[in-house]
Amino acid sequence: MGCCNCFGFSFTKKSKTVVKPSDCYHDQTTQQLLLDEDVEEDVEEDEGDYSQNGDATDTGNDDDFQSMVKRAEEIIHHRIQKELHCREFPVKDTYSLIRSEDDDGNKMVNEYVYVRKIASGGYGKVVLYRNSIDGKHYAIKAFHKSHLLKLRVAPSETAMTDVLREVLIMKIVEHPNIANLVEVIDDPATDHFYMVLEYIHGKWDWEGTCPPGSCGEVAARKYFRDVVSGLMYLHAHNIVHGDIKPENLLITSSGAVKIIDFGVSQVFEDNNDVLRRSPGTPVFTAPECCLGLTYHGKAADTWAAGATLYCMVLGNYPFLGDNLHDTYDKIVSNELFLPDNMNPLLKNLIEGLLCKDPEQRISLATVAEHPWVVSEEGPIPPYLCWCERNRIQRGMMP
Repeated sequence: MGCCNCFGFSFTKKSKTVVKPSDCYHDQTTQQLLLDEDVEEDVEEDEGDYSQNGDATDTGNDDDFQSMVKRAEEIIHHRIQKELHCREFPVKDTYSLIRSEDDDGNKMVNEYVYVRKIASGGYGKVVLYRNSIDGKHYAIKAFHKSHLLKLRVAPSETAMTDVLREVLIMKIVEHPNIANLVEVIDDPATDHFYMVLEYIHGKWDWEGTCPPGSCGEVAARKYFRDVVSGLMYLHAHNIVHGDIKPENLLITSSGAVKIIDFGVSQVFEDNNDVLRRSPGTPVFTAPECCLGLTYHGKAADTWAAGATLYCMVLGNYPFLGDNLHDTYDKIVSNELFLPDNMNPLLKNLIEGLLCKDPEQRISLATVAEHPWVVSEEGPIPPYLCWCERNRIQRGMMP
């Protein structure tokens, strides 16, 4: 059991927006071949955020969903208040908003100076700002609360709940391979809401094509090790990401991978990661999710990591149909294609990750010690997080 005991929940969302991959803060660009419609919503300059998820599988009723959402929020709030989280330095909460201009006429939000738009989508835009105090750049997700309250993500939930859940989850996590939330600006007197994130100006070597091209086995191993390290940390803290894919992974200037976009992430209690809704991107969806059954979130994340690795080394999707139904059918029924000349160790790993039976699918703990992953770098070490260090210092059992 991890050190954060939270109850599971998820959201469904059906916005359809095309977002270009500039700077990678676009949040979940679903492949258009899998969408029923393409709708681009326009909002004011420098306002809004976007999470794009395609169609979701839903096997639970709305009352159950409401109960899980409420319970999850209560538990996360409790953990934050009691400092039972993984951050040595908490996210800054700011409750006042001043919109102004600097001496050069550039727009400002508090001490942040507008630089340029990074990306846009159904929720709005993600914008690059420079902090006038420390001189650093930050990626700011800016929202109109009134706009989010009008967008339905479930029968009785709006996009505002979706965004607030993402904020709560990011407030309790901290890991070298996860994008860091720095500040939340929420002035109750205004309609504006901002998430200030570290800015990561990195792209995949093969980014820019659809589907992406291969980045090569050596680079894939390095990137994949970081993805697994971040996912192992999340799972140890009872958090399921829910939408692992290349577009949600950024590369820093030092070559490290950072996992972004917790818009459909789910928290759960103890080891009970059974979920009912699958809101992730279709081409990275696990077979058990396609069938509309309850599923285990960790195993679904592992499948998505495998599909991502497949993209890295082969430059293609493991299963892709002409539409959503066809894609799901291929994920469930078709055999996995791997080239005969593929590295046998890599082939063994991908087959384990993309095993259609979740009970037989390889675990991340096993992946961390897999020969292809280990190579010359050694096994992926467990991350000793801040809350775990505190626990050890207090003489508690790990």
